[in-house]
Amino acid sequence: MIRHFVVTMAMILASLAVAQGQAAAVEVRVLSAVGVRQIMLDLGPKFERASGHTLVSTFDSTGSIVKRIAAGESIDIVILNQAGVESLAKAGLLVPHSEADVASSVTSMAVRKGATKPDISSVEAFKRALLSAKSISRVSPAVGGSSGDHITMILERLGIADEVNAKSVVSGLPGSNTGSPSQLLANGKAEIALHQLQELMAVPGIEIVGPFPGDLQGVFVFSAAITSSASERGASQALIDFLRTPDAAAVIQAKGMEPAIR
Repeated sequence: MIRHFVVTMAMILASLAVAQGQAAAVEVRVLSAVGVRQIMLDLGPKFERASGHTLVSTFDSTGSIVKRIAAGESIDIVILNQAGVESLAKAGLLVPHSEADVASSVTSMAVRKGATKPDISSVEAFKRALLSAKSISRVSPAVGGSSGDHITMILERLGIADEVNAKSVVSGLPGSNTGSPSQLLANGKAEIALHQLQELMAVPGIEIVGPFPGDLQGVFVFSAAITSSASERGASQALIDFLRTPDAAAVIQAKGMEPAIR
């Protein structure tokens, strides 16, 4: 009799634990910069399995994310570059001190698989490679993304903006369906592609030439933060903590980015 009672109580307690776990599972709305798309496509499902929460994820440029949050879009957590985080924080649109660095990336060049890789070992060699290329795929600077803005700045600094703009095949324009710079390259629409390393690595049929040389490389730090309008702050913080674990760091590095922690 006593044993039956104990077993019955154990079953009841187990059922209550499951019910409580199900009740605690929530839907977290995540708005991420395109630069962290590859790591979130991998780590997002892992977090869902570990936590029981569901992520509703959308990817956009940092510039667009800032505008969307400022316009009142209801999002729990944003993951974007530091400049975007600082802009939202100054506007009072983030939970104070919720910001945390997740990963960083660099800009790189790629060519189609089997093509000759140009020399980009120095600034001058990199400049010659851009001038020699017949066509170049890159993100449109109009979208306000990290790499798009950086590449535009580099071209102006090298004094070759007009020449490169004339032969650029841009992606990311509103209403366009051209695909990413990597996809444009893989589909034969361009001879070389310029983009963040993790985005180039994700597309088959192309090969990485290498990061931009010297101080042209640029380093983009992406941070996560909870918005002031978040309805699921606890689950959002759990996601931020998950993205900064050693296991997540291993995934981030494998995707071509540098983790914020090791």
